[in-house]
Amino acid sequence: MSTKVGFSILAAVLLSSLGASIGHAQQSDIGFFITSAGPGKGADLGGIAGADQLCQLLGATAGAGTKTWHAYLSTQGPGAVNARDRIGKGPWKNAKGIIIANDLAELHGKNNISKQTALTEKGEPVNGRGDTPNMHDILTGSQPDGTAFPAGEDRTCGNWTKNGQGSAMVGHHDRQGLRDDDASKSWNSSHPSRGPDGGCSQNDLKSTGGNGLFYCFATK
Repeated sequence: MSTKVGFSILAAVLLSSLGASIGHAQQSDIGFFITSAGPGKGADLGGIAGADQLCQLLGATAGAGTKTWHAYLSTQGPGAVNARDRIGKGPWKNAKGIIIANDLAELHGKNNISKQTALTEKGEPVNGRGDTPNMHDILTGSQPDGTAFPAGEDRTCGNWTKNGQGSAMVGHHDRQGLRDDDASKSWNSSHPSRGPDGGCSQNDLKSTGGNGLFYCFATK
């Protein structure tokens, strides 16, 4: 995705969100949200920089544009990035002022992320298991401790640039899955994406219960 095209998509999302947020109270304390929408190209987010840009734009609609926002995403290969290393130290509050974690240890341990607390920048819940459509698969590309996967088997859809062949690790924001195990209940590392288009398209993400959404954190 070119920078110009990516920015146009993000700007359109921003304008839509601005319209929905008019009249809402300013959320200067917000430090965490799930994107209310993605660029619409599956796991092609315009790279990690494009994902950060969307976090920044949506953060502004919540009255927190002066903060620095980063996507909770890891990358693989040379210069690999750990999602946990790019989101600050906490604490992080959602749009309703509820603390979802006080620090990185709590975030990757016993945090307060659930369907009730993992809200969008608008303060709205995201569909989970049992809803139509289910959108609980949240892109992370990360292991349970927030670190990147080793180079080799794709877990980031080509570092967030592919919408065809590949795979991305997702988490379940509602902490529910097909089984009663740790992976199904993981907010950041439940299973890889898959589907008939190769694993990274918008349709692929929707087919397993996602919509190309991801977590955003204020770094400070």
